[in-house]
Amino acid sequence: MDRTADPSRAVPARPPVAPATVPLFAPSEFHERIYRGDIIVIDGLVAFRRLIDHARSQVEEALRPWDPQRLHEHMDETQQRERLGAIQRSFANAAETRRLWTDVIEALGLDPARIACDRLHVRFQPHRDPDRACGRHPATATVAFHRDTWGSNLYAQTNWWAPIYPVTAGRTMALYPDLWATPLPNTSAHFDMAAVLARSRAGGRTAVGADESIPHLTGQIDTGVAHAVQVPPGTLLAFSGAHAHAGVGNHTGLTRISFETRTVWVDDLLARRGAPNIDGHAPWAAPGLFRMLADGRPLNAVLGCDRTVKCADWPLATPVATP
Repeated sequence: MDRTADPSRAVPARPPVAPATVPLFAPSEFHERIYRGDIIVIDGLVAFRRLIDHARSQVEEALRPWDPQRLHEHMDETQQRERLGAIQRSFANAAETRRLWTDVIEALGLDPARIACDRLHVRFQPHRDPDRACGRHPATATVAFHRDTWGSNLYAQTNWWAPIYPVTAGRTMALYPDLWATPLPNTSAHFDMAAVLARSRAGGRTAVGADESIPHLTGQIDTGVAHAVQVPPGTLLAFSGAHAHAGVGNHTGLTRISFETRTVWVDDLLARRGAPNIDGHAPWAAPGLFRMLADGRPLNAVLGCDRTVKCADWPLATPVATP
């Protein structure tokens, strides 16, 4: 079972993309392109450069005097998990982080009052020796192969990703655009999002292991179709949550540090517009993962539903397409 991209076979280039300059497109056109599988690379956005500078400043201040990319030389795994988890919480909860991300959304021509946003996240993927078994803690684990929609059943979702420090083909995220329309065997039909979120509320985010928080692939894929993302810091990637993606196993000697979040355009969700569902059988949808960017209200409160809802009883859920 392949759960992470093989950097030796990942394509050492940008994935097939729709390059974009600022301003981008009308919100409807931007999201239509995302929903049809376009991977959009956004360069030259001053507002986003400010967000990346803010992230680097927080990381470097918290880890001073060490080079953040060489954490494994100064901390054992337990120390890394504790220190990096604290940085992630601080970044996500900072009012300045949310303000800067709101500036990015506005600079892209999108309305923060109609956008719901997941947690603003700094991801750390420390170097690991190839033959060394490591724990799968959510603060430091390499993310397994998945589609976000397998767990959330929200197909009006856009994923945003960017490096905070330089990446290489062996220290990045991999996308699988060739699998966009290919049904893949997975565990989404048995994934209990309601139970996962209940455990997280009771015990904190670390109460749920990295492999428990998402459904997984259950068959084989050709890792040769992986595209290792290589864009410089300050460049932002936007792609559908229905795209298959995974972390590349990092054996490069440096920690990968990147930014990510997810958004939902509420108007599209209400209109049942979004990416196609080709292989997602999630019994639950999770609108409560998102909060309105403008005022922090939970998306489920805006929609008038529970934080997690049974897809069979929720008219906004996207059923799997029939052949």
